[in-house]
Amino acid sequence: MLEADVAIVGAGAAGLSLAHRLAGAAPGPRGPSVVLLDAPPGPLRPPRRTWCFWEPGRGRFDAAVTASWQHLRVRHPAGAAVDGDIAPLRYKMLRSDDFEHLVARHLAARRTVRRLAATVDTVEDVPGGALVRFRDGDGSPRTVRARWVFDSRPPGSLPAARTTLLQHFHGWFVRTDRPAFDPRTAELMDFRTPQPGRGLSFGYVLPVGRHEALVEYTEFSPRPLTPAGYETAVRQYAEEVLRLGELQVLSTETGVIPMTDAPMPRRTGESVFRIGAAGGATRPSTGYTFAGLQRQTHAVAAALRQGRRPVPPPAHSARSRAMDAVLLRALDSGRADGPALLCRLFARVPMRRLLLFLDGRTRLHQDLAIGLRTPVGPMLRSALELPGLPRRPFDGP
Repeated sequence: MLEADVAIVGAGAAGLSLAHRLAGAAPGPRGPSVVLLDAPPGPLRPPRRTWCFWEPGRGRFDAAVTASWQHLRVRHPAGAAVDGDIAPLRYKMLRSDDFEHLVARHLAARRTVRRLAATVDTVEDVPGGALVRFRDGDGSPRTVRARWVFDSRPPGSLPAARTTLLQHFHGWFVRTDRPAFDPRTAELMDFRTPQPGRGLSFGYVLPVGRHEALVEYTEFSPRPLTPAGYETAVRQYAEEVLRLGELQVLSTETGVIPMTDAPMPRRTGESVFRIGAAGGATRPSTGYTFAGLQRQTHAVAAALRQGRRPVPPPAHSARSRAMDAVLLRALDSGRADGPALLCRLFARVPMRRLLLFLDGRTRLHQDLAIGLRTPVGPMLRSALELPGLPRRPFDGP
C-alpha cells in the first residue's frame, strides 16, 4: 500500500494545478507528499482542450500560453461590431498539451509528487484519512492511503437543478492561404450564426497569427449536436460568415460544459473533496472554469501548508451564482433574447468591467448597475419565478 499526505485523482486542469501548487516553487522535500493518479491513455483521460481566462499582466502559466489579446470584439447578428480594450487585463489561450508539459517539467524536478497511471475504482473514507483503490497500467489492483483526497473526475451525473443548459462546441485550428485574421483582436462572441430554437449560438475566433486561428461554433442549449451537425455548423461559419477561403484544418476540439444552477458538492467525505468543474469551479453563466479552479487550488494549497482542513472554497460567490441562476432561467424560458441581451451588455458596459463582473470581481453596486443594462422585465420575472421551481435531475445530453 502506498501512503501519502495527499492523493489527487485525475490529471486534468484541476488535478495538475493542485499538484503544481503543492510541489512548491523550489526543488527539494518541501510541502506535503502527493500521489497524482492519472488515467492511462484511453477514454478515461481528458481530451485535448483549449482553456481561456483573463488576468492582469504576467501569470503563473504564461510560459505555456499560446496567445493573448488585449482587444476583444463582439458582433451583433446583423454584423455590427462592439470593440473593447481590456487593459490591464489580457485574455489568454492555454492549450491543455502545453499546460501539461509545463506542469510535468515542474513536477519532475520535485521529489514530493509521485505520478502514477491508474484507473481509479473507489475512493472511501477511513479513520484518519481515505483509501483510493485503483488498477495500475498492468491491471494489478493497488491502494493509496492518504490523509486527504481531492477528486477532479467528472461526476457520474449532475445534481438536481432548476435550470440546466449545456455549453457545447466544436472548433477547428485552421491555417488559411490568405492572411484572414487580425492577431491583435479575439472575436469573443459572433452572433452571425443560425440561432437554435432554445438558447443561443455564436462563433468564436482566437487568432494566433495572420494565417492561423481557432475557429469555433458554440451553442448554449439543452442538447448537443451530432458530429455531422457540428462539422456543418463550423464549416458554415468559416465559409459563409468569415469567408476564409482555402484553409487547412490542423486539429479539432469538441466539448460539453454543463451550465447549471445545481449546487455542486465540494465535500463527499471527512477526508474526500471535489475540485475543478466537479467541485463547482465552472461559472454557470459562461462555462469558464480555469480561473475558478485556480482560486480553489490556491486556497487548498494554502490551507494544507497552514495545517488547516483543506475544504475547497466556492469558486464563485453566492451573489454571482444567484445572478447566474436568473440569467439561465431567462435564456432557457425564452423570455430573454440571448444575442440581444449580451450585445446590449457589451455595448453599454466597458468591456474590462464586464470581464471583471463575469469573474466575480465587482462590487455590489457595480453588479446592480450591470443588471440594469439587461432587459429588466424578463430578468425580474425569472428571478421571482425561481423560488417556486422544483429542482429536477438532468436526464443527460
